[in-house]
Amino acid sequence: MRAGRLRHRITIQRPSSSAGALGEKIKSWADVSTVWAAIEPLRGREFLEAHQQESEITTRFIIRYKGGLNTRMRISFGSKYYKIESIINPDERNRYLEIMALETEDYA
Repeated sequence: MRAGRLRHRITIQRPSSSAGALGEKIKSWADVSTVWAAIEPLRGREFLEAHQQESEITTRFIIRYKGGLNTRMRISFGSKYYKIESIINPDERNRYLEIMALETEDYA
């Protein structure tokens, strides 16, 4: 992996929760790590569901290997959030990861 391709800063976040004033759970996101990444939009698809127009964009993020990531996490890049769908460790060599993610409005 050439370092020049990893030119975007992304933040990987994990879900966390805390108790509100009335004891209710408040879901939030905590930063796990900020890393350099290559970003490759793969496809976009629009469809109608329940008479509403929806769009789906699949994006591949390539980062240097980092252990401990899972599909409950999300990626924050600029003002966008991405739901992690899969994490691939090519050839199981622990050199880099390919993360497939869907762009969401505000993945909660």
